[in-house]
Amino acid sequence: MSLIKSISGIRGTIGGKIGENLTPYDIVKFTLAYSVFLKEKNLSNNNLNVVIGRDARTSGEMVNHIVCGTLLSMGINPIDIGLTTTPTVEMKVLHSDAIGGIIITASHNPFNWNALKLLNEKGEFLSAEEGEKIITLSENQNILFSEASQLGKCIQQNDAIDFHIKKILELPLVDVDAIRKRNFNIAIDCINSSGGIVLPILLKALGVNNIQIINGEPTGVFAHNPEPLPEHLEELCHTVKNTRADVGFAVDPDVDRLAIVQENGEVFGEEYTLVAVADYVLQNKKGNTVSNLSSTKALQIVTEKYGGTYSASAVGEVNVVKKMKTTNAIIGGEGNGGVIYPELHYGRDALVGIALFLSYLAKTKKTCSELRKTYPDFFISKNKILLENNINVDELLLYFKNKYKEQPVIDIDGVRIDFHKEWVHLRKSNTEPIIRIYAESQTEKEANQLAQKIIDEINTYIKNNSKTMNV
Repeated sequence: MSLIKSISGIRGTIGGKIGENLTPYDIVKFTLAYSVFLKEKNLSNNNLNVVIGRDARTSGEMVNHIVCGTLLSMGINPIDIGLTTTPTVEMKVLHSDAIGGIIITASHNPFNWNALKLLNEKGEFLSAEEGEKIITLSENQNILFSEASQLGKCIQQNDAIDFHIKKILELPLVDVDAIRKRNFNIAIDCINSSGGIVLPILLKALGVNNIQIINGEPTGVFAHNPEPLPEHLEELCHTVKNTRADVGFAVDPDVDRLAIVQENGEVFGEEYTLVAVADYVLQNKKGNTVSNLSSTKALQIVTEKYGGTYSASAVGEVNVVKKMKTTNAIIGGEGNGGVIYPELHYGRDALVGIALFLSYLAKTKKTCSELRKTYPDFFISKNKILLENNINVDELLLYFKNKYKEQPVIDIDGVRIDFHKEWVHLRKSNTEPIIRIYAESQTEKEANQLAQKIIDEINTYIKNNSKTMNV
């Protein structure tokens, strides 16, 4: 398996060969590069603190020791907050004097994966340019390590989760009284990771006393595929229905994505997590929203309903955050269940998503399924095509941009073509020789038909292009 280096961090499978997997050597290599990057950026700062947190996957402790030891060798003080969530690390960096943070998590990847997610001093992911600099620095063989008298000191702290939840409860739109009065019965699937620690604490702080927990022990051995997609949430759906829960929540291993299950045991739809939370926020404050190009059109409809402006960004959390800042968006995120609420911090946060959603659900006095029916139905068909080596993907994308030039086209990340009530998004993978084709329409059948139409056109292009190249 290739080591993946992207704006989402450095990730790979544990074990294997150097440079092909996330080995101890590679962990040291990229932690050193990040250390050099931070020291160059903070030349006049003698108090070099970096927050470290991890999810529960079995390799986390090993990676944590290597990361902390490497930082110490560079004269940097790791503030180790232990088993925690991605948004909690982000909050800790934002509200401290730390110059950065490292989250040890491979997010929704299987348990044999891990990764280093790198943050800046604001608790936000590094930009693409900064990520490229880290990769370049990782090849530097002339790094100067700190002498014995200048080594860093490891600081253990265990209050980060409590602080994170405290700040959520202080948000004006989080209504603990309304939630408590509804006396919710809530089921949660914590995927045997950090959510098993954090979600019960959050829910109890919100006034929820009836909690049905599945996969709550943070062993790091995931009970099912850790990506919170409908096909992986059957156990939660059954639990919600069998225990007559009002709602079910599922998170990924690092708790930055939120999926919701309705009281009837049916999924709310990962695309609609952000839609519902945005609906609640926009009812209370007029403003703009942002999601990435591959997210549902429902957010745009809800935003315009309240007089706001919707904007689409390139795929990737750092791109969403950048667009949110330039458009002064008050809520944003991604259609994978990622909610970004700037009043708390600029990062996907399932915990604030839960607090805002429950506040809204409590105030509407609706059931979860009744709330879901208030939004327009859209369905997304997600597909990909393995490309031949001789296919120039940029030329293929340009071909489709020109072919559909009479339609609204956005080309900031591949090509997205908007039709009347549907769209299709073509983008190349940064890590695999594939092109992704996402299509959305008002029914599942229509979404699949639109996707298949574009796939057929891609195959025709490839066929004709290959013939031309072989002549």
